[in-house]
Amino acid sequence: MQKRIDSIYFLRLFAMLLVVLVHATGTYYSTLPMDGEAFAKYHFFNRFIRIEAGIFIMLTALVFFYNFSNKNLSVSLFIDYLKKRVLYILVPYIVWAVFYEFYARLTIHRELSIMDILSRILQGDSYYQLHFIFLIVQFYLVFPIFITLAKKLSFFRKYMWLIGIIVEILYYYLNDKYDLVSFNLFLNMLGPYFMGAWIGMHYQAIKSNIHKRLPTILFGIVFVVAGSALALLHYYVYTVQSFYLKGIYYKLIETTFLVGGSYFFFRVAELLLKISSASVMNITRNIALYSFGFYLLHPFVLKEVARFIPVHNNYLFHIEVLGRYVFTVIFCYFIIYFIHRFFPFAGLLFGKLPKKAARLPLLNQRKSAS
Repeated sequence: MQKRIDSIYFLRLFAMLLVVLVHATGTYYSTLPMDGEAFAKYHFFNRFIRIEAGIFIMLTALVFFYNFSNKNLSVSLFIDYLKKRVLYILVPYIVWAVFYEFYARLTIHRELSIMDILSRILQGDSYYQLHFIFLIVQFYLVFPIFITLAKKLSFFRKYMWLIGIIVEILYYYLNDKYDLVSFNLFLNMLGPYFMGAWIGMHYQAIKSNIHKRLPTILFGIVFVVAGSALALLHYYVYTVQSFYLKGIYYKLIETTFLVGGSYFFFRVAELLLKISSASVMNITRNIALYSFGFYLLHPFVLKEVARFIPVHNNYLFHIEVLGRYVFTVIFCYFIIYFIHRFFPFAGLLFGKLPKKAARLPLLNQRKSAS
């Protein structure tokens, strides 16, 4: 059995905290005046931190390609793989999609009909974060094909990251020109996915050279430069619309940002693993195990927290947004922890979880002290 990649817990934590931050700060768009300086700054920050999408996709591939890299592929192996995905991904997705359908009915008075509900569930449109799960499910379905190619073709295995970038850009160009696909197809995020697959297939070799600072610095520069360019372009091209840019150029920068930035965070996670104590790793792991639950739950919690922490178009906006973010993260964790600890079948709500809910060391210390 292969040794576990513990750095993935840092990556899950990064992505989990960033996705909540994206949605918590997103209120700037409807609160701050578009011609103001604060709007422009929040817009830049909100677009820049969207690296979480690339990290989540990269992680999906990294874990499975690493786990399957030394296994003998067979039909029974893939059937077992798909059964687990149905149980721990599709079931929670459907449960939460139905929940958000009725939640949207209560909050925004969405009209409900069976056909509309089924259509939204099938396309990940029941609530704003669920489109991403729709994308993940597609990657789960095509994984057996890609892992087979990676095991059989050395060229494909060696240059997966580059192939992913090329195919993603080519797909965008053809789809933009000929309008081939109307929904969010997995090819639109193939770059970060194949980067994760490449890491999974070559993990030991990459890990042995992770101490080299130059690659980490270079990819850090790629992340900052591409992320800054992407945020500024989105502001001037799509928000205030002060000039025009062909979509293919924006897509090139976006793919560079997501692929290069995700790999940068992978290297940072590996470096953090080398310097972290056992207690830090324990805390990180216990929180990160709830990352899928966070993704499903946080829009509901954030909207309910917003009822008690309104935002204003003045200096209080920064404090209020921070308050929303902090309370959303805290409440999400304790809701998932409570259900995990006291209710059976919590995995059907929040994805695969350990058999027992592990307390954070801080909670254990308070309990022993009392």
